[in-house]
Amino acid sequence: MERTLRDIPVSDLQLDECWTYCLKKEGHLRPHEVKDDSIGSQYVYIGLERTSKLVVAWHLGKRDRDNTYAFISKIRTATTGKFDISTDAWPSYVPEIDLQLSDRANHSIVVKVYDKPEEGRERYSPGNFVTVEKAVGSGNPDLRRACTSHVERKNGSLRQWCRRLTRLTYAFSKKKENLRAALALHFWYYDFARVHGSLRVTPAMEAGIANHVWTIQELIS
Repeated sequence: MERTLRDIPVSDLQLDECWTYCLKKEGHLRPHEVKDDSIGSQYVYIGLERTSKLVVAWHLGKRDRDNTYAFISKIRTATTGKFDISTDAWPSYVPEIDLQLSDRANHSIVVKVYDKPEEGRERYSPGNFVTVEKAVGSGNPDLRRACTSHVERKNGSLRQWCRRLTRLTYAFSKKKENLRAALALHFWYYDFARVHGSLRVTPAMEAGIANHVWTIQELIS
């Protein structure tokens, strides 16, 4: 996928992170495990193109500045031209997008406000939605079009289709390498092999980087 998804013209990108964990949750880590980046909370960073629904880049890692840098680097390699980009309020997005994409992207920050504070990404019952607040991260974005709803919907599909991310089960990953491999297969299948309901073609076909629906046999061969 990383060899194929390069220099793709995009107009409207949405970025988000989907929480999961490997082996055990953060609260159960022992002192010697705290600095092990393969254990505990993991975040799946996703970059989705709004029009084609193509996942142009993804990254697995801790929710920190280093992994945000790596993710934005993948976004830069995968895209070309000038575009708008919408993210949530994760603080590392602002300096990294400004550092790596300031010549190409207009950055909007979208914050969804609920009637009670969020206690962490692990919670299962968010409060009632109140409103959306938008702000300029960098450049000159069109705040009227700023949105992260499409990539958040992709997060829901990811949890539904990739059983390792299904909550409240024993199916969570025990090894980060296996989780990364499962995610790689999932995003390949989503981009190249699954016909999107609203597009009637795959996201890769809509983006002009594939001319047919791929089969799993093609991937294996």
